Amino acid sequence: MSSLSLAVRDSSTMLRRNLLHARRYPSLTLNLLLTPIVLLLLFVYVFGDVMSAGMGGGGRSAYVAYIVPGILMMTIGGTVVGTAVSVSNDMTEGIIARFRTMAIHRGSVLIGHVIGSVLQSIASVVLVGAVAVAIGFRSTDATALEWLAALGLMALVALALTWIAVGMGMVSPNAEAASNNALPLIVLPLISSAFVPIDAMPGWFQPIAQYQPFTPAIETVRGLLLGTEIGNNGWLAPAWCVVLTVLGYFWSKAVFDRDPK
Repeated sequence: MSSLSLAVRDSSTMLRRNLLHARRYPSLTLNLLLTPIVLLLLFVYVFGDVMSAGMGGGGRSAYVAYIVPGILMMTIGGTVVGTAVSVSNDMTEGIIARFRTMAIHRGSVLIGHVIGSVLQSIASVVLVGAVAVAIGFRSTDATALEWLAALGLMALVALALTWIAVGMGMVSPNAEAASNNALPLIVLPLISSAFVPIDAMPGWFQPIAQYQPFTPAIETVRGLLLGTEIGNNGWLAPAWCVVLTVLGYFWSKAVFDRDPK
């Protein structure tokens, strides 16, 4: 069997393993998924009218359209936190040490986690998007190509964040530490342009919101689905994804290849 065939076979096996774990222990995924849904409902039905008035009017329906792209990105961030916890469990429970002694492709363990996490992220985005549509989100002007581009960008974001989460999980001493280490992946969308425009923020805070990976991705998805201005965000978003993917991959690979103590 060629090296490529071996890698594909073993990666598929590890992917099935991780998907079975997610199916058998759904509580973590459900808890992380509930956070963006609760925030969506809270900001729409509790703060929607007030937030919309502060942004120039348009009512609750306009605010629903504004925040949904940010909520979708937060959904991805929350889903990959579960990946960090899962990887940490594998590292601390000894299964990784056993995999090292088996005749399997070394990278398949990480690849299985990454592909499984990306698939779960896309499924979570679809579910949260369905909730958004149910409460009034509409994107009537977006073409099929723009919808595909938005979904492709979110998949790219999920891939980048997953590799970072894998690295966080591998260096964490336990599942609790992995969850805490991955917390910025949930917090960063809160301090981006997800809920209010950057221009409405205090001047000293605007650079924090502007120069981070979530804001370009949110603005690009918003532009694709709602027809707003994308500008430089159209290339900044994929550039951030590529940088984070490369960084996370080499970080995770370096830790995985390190001889166990």
